[in-house]
Amino acid sequence: MSAALEEFCGSVFWNASYLTRPDADLPICFQQTVLVWVPLGFFWILAPWQLLPMCKSRAKKSSVTKLYIIKQMLTTLLMLTAVAELALAFVEDAESGPLPAVQYTNPSLYLATWLLVLLIHDVRRFCLCRDSGILFCFWTLSLLCGVLPFQSLLRRALQAPISDVPRFVLFFISYGLQLLLFLVSGFSDIAPETKEIRKKNPEVTASFLSSITFEWYTSIVFKGYRKPLEIEDIWELKDKDKIEAIYAIFEKNMKAAVRKAQAELEKRKRKKRCRAGDPDHGNNISKAQSQDILVLEEKHPKRKKKGDKGDSAHHKDFPRGWLAKTLCKTFWQNLLLSVAFKVVHDGLVFVSPQLLKLLIAFVSDEEAFAWQGYLYAILLFLAALIQSLCLQQYFSLCFQLGINVRASLIAAIYKKALTMSSATRKESTVGETVNLMSADAQRFMDMANFVHQLWSSPLQITLSIIFLWGELGPSVLAGIAVMVLLIPINAFLVSKAKTIQVRNMKNKDERMKIMNEILNGIKILKLFAWEPSFEKRINDIRAHELKDLKNFSFLQSVSIFVFTCAPFLVSLASFAVYVLVDENNVLDAQKAFTAISLFNVLRFPMAMLPMVLSSLVQTKVSTARLERYLGGEDLDASAIHHDPIAGSAVRFSEATFAWEQDGSAAIRDVTLDIAPESLVAVVGAVGSGKSSLVSAMLGEMEHIKGYVNIQGSLAYVPQQAWIQNATLKDNILFGSELDEARYQQVIKACALLPDLELLPAGDQTEIGEKGINLSGGQKQRVSLARAVYSDADIYVLDDPLSAVDAHVAKYLFENVLGPKGLLRKKTRILVTHSISFLPQVDNIVVLVAGAVSEHGSYSTLLANKGAFAQFLNLYGRQEDSSLEKNATGTGNTTGLRQLEGLCMYVEPCMEESPDDVVTMTLKREASIRQREFSRSLSKSSTHSWKKAQEEPSKKLKGQQLIEKEAMETGKVKFSMYLQYLRAVGLCYSVCIALGYVGQYVALVGTNLWLSAWTDDAQRYLNQTYPVQQRDLRIGVFGALGVSQALFLLFSTTLSAHGAMRASRVLHHQLLSNILRVPMSFFDTTPTGRIVNRFAKDIFTIDETIPMSFRTWLTCFMAIISTLLMISLATPFFALIIIPLGIFYYFVLRFYVSTSRQLRRLDSVTRSPIYSHFGETVSGLSVIRAYGHQERFLQQNESTLDINQKSVYSWIISNRWLAIRLEFVGSLVVFFSALLAVISKGTLEGGIVGLSVSSALNVTQTLNWLVRTTSELETNIVAVERVHEYMKVKNEAPWVTEKRPPRGWPSKGEIQFVDYKVRYRPELELVLQGITCNIGSTEKVGVVGRTGAGKSSLTNCLFRVLEAADGKIFIDGVDIATIGLHDLRQNLTIIPQDPVLFTGTLRMNLDPFDQYSDEDVWKALELAHLKTYVQDLPEGLMHLVSEGGENLSVGQRQLLCLARALLRKAKILILDEATAAVDLETDHLIQTTIRGEFADCTVLTIAHRLHTIMDSNRVMVLQAGRIVEYDSPEELLKKQGVFSAMAKDAGITNTESTVL
Repeated sequence: MSAALEEFCGSVFWNASYLTRPDADLPICFQQTVLVWVPLGFFWILAPWQLLPMCKSRAKKSSVTKLYIIKQMLTTLLMLTAVAELALAFVEDAESGPLPAVQYTNPSLYLATWLLVLLIHDVRRFCLCRDSGILFCFWTLSLLCGVLPFQSLLRRALQAPISDVPRFVLFFISYGLQLLLFLVSGFSDIAPETKEIRKKNPEVTASFLSSITFEWYTSIVFKGYRKPLEIEDIWELKDKDKIEAIYAIFEKNMKAAVRKAQAELEKRKRKKRCRAGDPDHGNNISKAQSQDILVLEEKHPKRKKKGDKGDSAHHKDFPRGWLAKTLCKTFWQNLLLSVAFKVVHDGLVFVSPQLLKLLIAFVSDEEAFAWQGYLYAILLFLAALIQSLCLQQYFSLCFQLGINVRASLIAAIYKKALTMSSATRKESTVGETVNLMSADAQRFMDMANFVHQLWSSPLQITLSIIFLWGELGPSVLAGIAVMVLLIPINAFLVSKAKTIQVRNMKNKDERMKIMNEILNGIKILKLFAWEPSFEKRINDIRAHELKDLKNFSFLQSVSIFVFTCAPFLVSLASFAVYVLVDENNVLDAQKAFTAISLFNVLRFPMAMLPMVLSSLVQTKVSTARLERYLGGEDLDASAIHHDPIAGSAVRFSEATFAWEQDGSAAIRDVTLDIAPESLVAVVGAVGSGKSSLVSAMLGEMEHIKGYVNIQGSLAYVPQQAWIQNATLKDNILFGSELDEARYQQVIKACALLPDLELLPAGDQTEIGEKGINLSGGQKQRVSLARAVYSDADIYVLDDPLSAVDAHVAKYLFENVLGPKGLLRKKTRILVTHSISFLPQVDNIVVLVAGAVSEHGSYSTLLANKGAFAQFLNLYGRQEDSSLEKNATGTGNTTGLRQLEGLCMYVEPCMEESPDDVVTMTLKREASIRQREFSRSLSKSSTHSWKKAQEEPSKKLKGQQLIEKEAMETGKVKFSMYLQYLRAVGLCYSVCIALGYVGQYVALVGTNLWLSAWTDDAQRYLNQTYPVQQRDLRIGVFGALGVSQALFLLFSTTLSAHGAMRASRVLHHQLLSNILRVPMSFFDTTPTGRIVNRFAKDIFTIDETIPMSFRTWLTCFMAIISTLLMISLATPFFALIIIPLGIFYYFVLRFYVSTSRQLRRLDSVTRSPIYSHFGETVSGLSVIRAYGHQERFLQQNESTLDINQKSVYSWIISNRWLAIRLEFVGSLVVFFSALLAVISKGTLEGGIVGLSVSSALNVTQTLNWLVRTTSELETNIVAVERVHEYMKVKNEAPWVTEKRPPRGWPSKGEIQFVDYKVRYRPELELVLQGITCNIGSTEKVGVVGRTGAGKSSLTNCLFRVLEAADGKIFIDGVDIATIGLHDLRQNLTIIPQDPVLFTGTLRMNLDPFDQYSDEDVWKALELAHLKTYVQDLPEGLMHLVSEGGENLSVGQRQLLCLARALLRKAKILILDEATAAVDLETDHLIQTTIRGEFADCTVLTIAHRLHTIMDSNRVMVLQAGRIVEYDSPEELLKKQGVFSAMAKDAGITNTESTVL
């Protein structure tokens, strides 16, 4: 081979003696062949791929740019140099005979190459990214290979005159041109056409260099440093990364895979059947059973569920094993690429220790040539550089894989939810499905990030052991044994920690549950002065939680201790065994430091492998869950036909439907024909199948036989309104185009105008999740408006009128549903309970037990005297007929018009007061007000109206964000760190810091001692190594290591104590402050925000911050100690630290601010995904009925994309940082090696080994320091947020110096003296100077329309609102002078809505255990609950569920009565329930109050006049003033406001009160 090459170049190809001299060089032939052909070979192998766009592309070329022209010119010049060289060869050939072949071949090769380069430059104009990565690599290789001939020629030129001037000149010209091309190809070449694309995402057009260093991302980092990033600032995703593209591929693969899996499933089922023998028999039993279960459903709902669950667990097999295959098939390119990068990286990891070994050998060897040292230093640098580039590309790919897997899973789950059959849907609750999305998809994401560790870790471990064996022989096994031993210890600690965590989660949930209840029922707590009892409950739970947390922290500190000891123990074991086994074994620097580097390499895969395996196990669980969910059955809509049949809009033909596949039928043999444009009412008793009939029409049920034929589009109003989290307007439009006139008409017809006036931003008001800021009736009306606006052909209305008050229902019927309403030209199917509308419908269908018992018009059915006639007689009592008479009797339109006016203006919020007859009466006033209102509107001109509309919408949208934004942007104040350290305790903090310093001093000591030990090898070169010296070395090494570990243990245990202390202090202050803030705070702050402080922020303070602080300290100290060790070895290194430090600091500052913001954007954009999903699942029937699946899928895709782009940006920002920091790290390695080479004579091998091996380790630590800094800054915000709520102003003190006399109030006289009050300082007065006296044991009723100030009156008595002016005296004591608890404990209130707390019944009645059991039973007896409670198995200890869900509303109301009876204060305030309590309960409450509180002063805030007709006096409030105050008899005679109200309520004299 070499002979042939020598002939080819005409000189020697290889001669080793060239290298064994100080001015080493390579033979010329080697330079002309190998160094030229390597880059060219690389280029020619890969270049053809670059020409593909030319063959494939149909796109037109992008235009020529300056950069393109420069590249082409430079390449042309290169061609000319090649031509010149070729010409030169021929000229010389002609003159002086043939030259060696190489002189002809090389220029020709170059000529062809440059031609190809020209072509490639041109072809790349077809592509978006015009820079070729292959070309860039080729230039780099070519320049690197050219360096050797370059220096060789220069040296020869300097020694003697140049022999071959033309070739000499041509080489340098060509090298210079290549250098220029290399530089030029570093810039991105952007065509004017792609400028727009580049603005959206510069990554698409970035050059190769910019891509591998993530340079294109820099502008965002700068932007993030200058101002907090918003979602708009973040670049769009590349098209192939958008959900649409990814999910399309994923879905295609998934369908194929699921089909296969389902075939397998069928096989499995068949096998099972064969094994089971006679299958029929078994089936019959289960069918009969399931029917029994369904029959039992009413009585034992619990039992049914259990049976169901059991069934599904046994019988439900699902298609398995397809998910992993699908994912691999979808993302195979990513997986292959990342494998390639990882392999290169793993290989290079082991190059550094070998180079280190060579370097140490070089320093220890006197004879070695200087060039070797420089070569090693450069190679170390290059290895580190390439390693870091590969690693970052690999990570970038892995994390992208992670987010894409997560996104495609989420998209799949979402799509599945839209098409799922109701039986499958029953298998998992909304919460579980959202969990699939959040937890399980997240698990896949985490797994994808580390999936390659599954093969890479074992590979690295094997390689490390092989290399270590080479260094230390079998004694390596000692070190590895130590490592392996540490794994089970760690595993044990982890499992212990896990059990503690699980226990703690329970505590946390319990605490949050109570916290939630406290915040929801805060008003009751304040009115009853129960805060201390609940504070104690929470503090007890918190104490348990902290105890567990402390144990957890101790476990953690032990595992940190173990982890930190590991590297030291491993090296100690290996070295000690190595030295002790054989006295000829001397530990020298090469062995020691190479081994230490290898052990460091080994630590990472050893730690990762168990983690990845456990993560794999979790992912397996998630896989099963996702496969079951995604492989479930889809909705079968085959029973719904859409054939045109003349004269029928909806036809049921022998339709039989069930809720579950083999369940009993909920609808049996229904045959119905509904004519177009008719109004059909569906009536029947509870549970007769009315809603099932509707569901069958919508295709939500399992079809058994028959069919339903529907002609035209559907609109559906469900029984429970489904409201989206969007503006009110969007809720009504529901994706349709806006037609302003129709929109206004719909709003008016649905009685929404007055609500719009009340809402802060009109129809632009953002409605919270599940319509949280609308009342029940408002939701129902919005839901109705949505249907009306959608302008469908057939309207299916499932009892929409039950949630609104009677008069509103009537208004809606007349304006929307009835024969004269907006929908008179449509087919309407109305499920209803209300009898008053039946005379006006065209047709009535009566359902009994799922079958149609009769149908026909109102008159026919009455005449039939069937089930319907009985039904009517039962319910249609006096009141209905009177209502009927009124409505039809007036006959004139004025009545109606007045009603309309009234509905529109008088009653802005109809739901607040159900039968607020009071309001009904202000008719006269209404018309006057209406005139005034329209006048004032025209006066204030539309301008101000518009402005008013815009402003609140800004404020509203911003409201929640603004508060948070203001806090979380920018740098965190240093005072917050101090605040936290103060909570830890300053002594503790100082001691902890000192402990860490001690640990690192010991670490540096250990390393210096090791380097001294290795130098013994030189000192005792040819002598035997003294035994006592050896033992001393091992002993001190061990002692230093142990002391290092002990310092660490000391400081971690201390920090665990300190952290606990901080957690306790901060939580305690937060809780006690929140319970003492005034009521107004809770009205203006969403509960979620307060809960968040107690959940997320306290969690951060408990667990994350201590961890972050510890890691930060460790990293910081590690870096300082490393730099110190390098500086000790080579003092000049201190000079290099300064510029590197400055660069590092800037990168850190830039990155931290960007990263923090990106993390926030991720969490801000993530929650809409889940909430949108939760919303979709709860509104599935509505979405399907309207046929809006596609729109919701698209919305989901866009929300996902927004989240994807912020996560992607965050991933890239981490890579951007890592690559820059690793560059700093590589420079540190390079300089430490370089300085060691320069100061070769003065250094021992040991110290060089120490300095370079520390430097090799510093890169990761530098990375970590930045990460933990940014994490710490992100987390310390929690302290800031908690602190913010510690400073909220408190209400008046609970107990003051001045205590009221014992037994106060004894008489119960109340005096108001010119009393004024407002809710918040910036608002108007609500009570405008009230003066009145209420005598002892007097019964006073308070009436007035909504907003007259009735409830404010009670709030003032309890000082929930403090006076703006005036006083209130109770028995002569000014209530403003005594403590709040003294006041509140001596008054009693029966509140509007009965609030109960979780806990026992007894706790709900008497949280402080002040009363005996007899008292409690007596109170229960008086409240008519005694028999009920006695029948409960636990009696008084019966547990009340959250919000009292397991008691009926009536029972809850009676419990509140029992509370009042137990207290038996002299003054009772009765805030009458707005929730329409059933008449029976109401009657019980009234009689009890009359009997039991006869000797008390009773104030009744009434919404129904009946209840107060027998009071001594009635106070009529209007706009915060008392208008009338006298006995009811007098007021009725007077013909004032009160008598007008009474007339409306149908009360003429006081005797006729009917309860």
